[in-house]
Amino acid sequence: MRTFFLATAAAIALASATATAQNANDTNTKKNPTIGPPAAGSSTNDMQTPANTMKNTAADVPAKGPNFVSLQNSAMLSSNVVGLDIYNQQNNNIGKIQDVAFDSSKTIAGYILSVGGFLGMGTHYVAVDPDTVAIKYDAANKVWRATMNATTDQLKSAPEFKYGGQWTASRS
Repeated sequence: MRTFFLATAAAIALASATATAQNANDTNTKKNPTIGPPAAGSSTNDMQTPANTMKNTAADVPAKGPNFVSLQNSAMLSSNVVGLDIYNQQNNNIGKIQDVAFDSSKTIAGYILSVGGFLGMGTHYVAVDPDTVAIKYDAANKVWRATMNATTDQLKSAPEFKYGGQWTASRS
């Protein structure tokens, strides 16, 4: 058992050394992108164009620093919601919450449900109003539960939501 741990530690050390060496070469061979107006005495030719900069375009960084909050016990985490099976009044499984959509004011705009399909084949995605899905924590069984007044057929016949463009940018 001790040999196993030593071999694992050696493999991790070797892998991290290789990764560090690759990162060192990358940073030495690529220019750091210039942000903001050109420095005094430099020309606009010294600035990098978007084609020359790294493809790391972060969202605008707020000027204000972090504002820490206290969450209430009634708050839900997206990790508790995504992946929940949805049941109807007859306790039939009618779909699964696949994703949560937020609007520009950062409030929940809808849930993306996956309906039907088997092992990812033939799955139909629909976007539903968050007010039509009841999500509650069952303290007795220590599980989250989602219910909706719908049938599988209603969800399958709804307009399909297609992942694409901005909705697939961060998906792996």
